[in-house]
Amino acid sequence: MATLWGGRFEKETAQAVYDFNASIRFDKRLLQQDIEGSIVHVRMLGKQGILTAQEAEQIEEALVQIAEDVQDGHLIVSESFEDVHSFVEATLIERIGDTGKKLHTGRSRNDQVALDMRLYTRKQVDETATALYELLQTLLSLMEEHKETVMPGFTHLQKAQPTTLAHHLGAYFEMFRRDRQRLHDIRERMNVCPLGSGALAGTTYPLDRDFTAKELGFAEPSRNSMDGVSDRDYLIEYLAALSIVMMHLSRFSEEIILWNSNEYRFVELDDSYSTGSSIMPQKKNPDIAELVRGKTGRVYGALMALLTTMKGLPLAYNKDMQEDKELAFDAMDTAKDCIHLFHGMLSTTTFRKDIMRKSASRGFTNATDAADYLVKKGVPFRDAHGIIGRIVLFCMEKDCSIDDLSIQELQRFSEAFADDVYEAISMETCVNERLTDGAPGKEAMEKEIAQCKAYLNET
Repeated sequence: MATLWGGRFEKETAQAVYDFNASIRFDKRLLQQDIEGSIVHVRMLGKQGILTAQEAEQIEEALVQIAEDVQDGHLIVSESFEDVHSFVEATLIERIGDTGKKLHTGRSRNDQVALDMRLYTRKQVDETATALYELLQTLLSLMEEHKETVMPGFTHLQKAQPTTLAHHLGAYFEMFRRDRQRLHDIRERMNVCPLGSGALAGTTYPLDRDFTAKELGFAEPSRNSMDGVSDRDYLIEYLAALSIVMMHLSRFSEEIILWNSNEYRFVELDDSYSTGSSIMPQKKNPDIAELVRGKTGRVYGALMALLTTMKGLPLAYNKDMQEDKELAFDAMDTAKDCIHLFHGMLSTTTFRKDIMRKSASRGFTNATDAADYLVKKGVPFRDAHGIIGRIVLFCMEKDCSIDDLSIQELQRFSEAFADDVYEAISMETCVNERLTDGAPGKEAMEKEIAQCKAYLNET
């Protein structure tokens, strides 16, 4: 058992206790961040005269070599160590002797762990934001392509009013735009450096915390050393943001699953993002969308686990905080994988324009426009609403749409109908007359697309 402590203890830690306490199985992914933080820490120690320039240079060179050796596969992170921090320090001492023991001067494992996790999470935030940016680019491309692709809009999963695929996809653009904005806010708020906080009360060494923070790309050092080692708000915020991303992906996946069904047939999924059945040769299953939908609960679980872990912890550091990593790592990996795979599925999907349009025309989605037509002819809206309702019942009995009726049939319900009704309630008119900001009409949609382009160009 390799530990960073022991002088106070007369007995060896029981193996079961050591195994239960160890975190290297999952925190070894923090090795690059641990070495990055250690290099900056030792530079600062040298600058401040706490270490000699020669000692600082020797330690830094050895740390760089350890990182390279692990990356190249020449050095394997041994799980016989308690954590990644003890592995790095022990390897350093093994390579350069007693000078390596000076690395930890002016530093506690508490602020070291806090730094590593913050560096790793910051990197994950950036990678997630990039993945969302790529998804938004594809959504924008599809919006431009489908400005005139008419489809039914739904409420309560029932056909409601005609819209366009561009308009429908634009709703998801807004969701993922907000997700990126949340990530930006989180990154700004989390970008403070806890290194130099010590165990909880700083240190007597003359550390230059501003130097350390700047070298590591942080805006400033943490302002309170107790908060520096015990803050996990940034990670909770990130998991909350990932949960919302997953919720949006899950909603979109649910629609893809519906649209892929035989009853809808709005989309044709690419073979490369579908699977078949072991027994039913006709099947083409939307497994990626279903897995994204399913994995959403997994990310939610990580958020709830960390909230529950943190809710009763007194200041400052407690070992409970080791539980901030394993589920969080899983949630980060899961969310990024889901974004990438959903993006691949969406970018290769074929949208069935003909079926979408037919579905809109056969679902009485122009009923509201028919009522509005009567209102423009002087019929009070409540009366118009009732007239169109009776026409819908009549059409259901005849298995036809409103615009399939002859003018004589329509005039049986109201003499206000004239030949211009067919143009007024055509799918194209129903969509393009909706010109308020955010609506699916052509002018409104072009304005929305221009705003989406501007957003992507600015970020």
